[in-house]
Formats: sequence, C-alpha cells, structure tokens
Amino acid sequence: MPMIGEPRAVDLDLLDVESALLRAAVGDYALEAAVLLLANAGGWLPRLQAAGLIAIALDGDAAGDGPWAAVQWADLDRALRTGRIAGSSGELRLLRAAAGLADGQPVDLADLTAGVDRAELSLVLAALAHAAGSHEHRTDGDDLLGPVVAWPVRAP
Repeated sequence: MPMIGEPRAVDLDLLDVESALLRAAVGDYALEAAVLLLANAGGWLPRLQAAGLIAIALDGDAAGDGPWAAVQWADLDRALRTGRIAGSSGELRLLRAAAGLADGQPVDLADLTAGVDRAELSLVLAALAHAAGSHEHRTDGDDLLGPVVAWPVRAP
C-alpha cells in the first residue's frame, strides 16, 4: 500500500521518469541500454508509466538528486496478455529487446531483425553497442573511440 507522499511514476512527467530510470541504471550498461532504447523509441515510457509498470523509490543517500525508478520487467508478459499495454509488432519487438537487455528475458533474434523497420533497427543496434560498452572503448593511445552505433539525436 502506498504511503502518503510516496512518489508514483504516474505523478512524474516523462522527463523525470526517464531521469529516474537512468539514475537507477547508471553503471549497468545493459540496463542503461534498455532504458535508452525505450526512451528513444518514444512511446514505451508513457505506456509503461500509465500501466503502473514503473516503480519509483527514493534512496536515502540520493533523495536530493531525485527518485530512482525501475521497469517491472517480470510483469510485462501479463500486462501484454491482458491488454494493459499494447503496441505495433515493431514496438513489441523493441520492448522485448529492452526486456532481454535489462532482465535477461529471451529474445528471438531472427524474429527481432525480420520485424523492425530501419529506425527501429538503428535503435536496437545502438542499444547493443551501448550494452557492450562501446561508448567507453579506447584506442591503444587511450583516446575515446565513441560508440560503434550512436543513439539518434532526439528532437527537443
């Protein structure tokens, strides 16, 4: 049962939800990649937020930085089966890819690659590159190489 004053994902604007998810994911490249994949895909964060599939928590040491959040990955299948969340076939493939990165849920790569459009494929490739840590790779001279596939620039 929520306590009075306890933050809820539905009470936060989308930017705050994304920030809270990223705050909790920092340092775990696969989890960061999953959050960034959902955020860059555009439609998933508001749907997950509205369906109550994002949990918010305050960390005593980091409360000044804002809340932390986590997608309730284990509840996705039930939410999809019951119609609490829905999406196009490409969107669902992106959601499954994010769940695979964040929670180790199985992903059929043949189905994934056969069913996404070019923009969605770019997001999946950027997510895989991020999860592999390619944004931190360096040359032998210690120069930062940058990601193998960069995240697309989002419109303001």
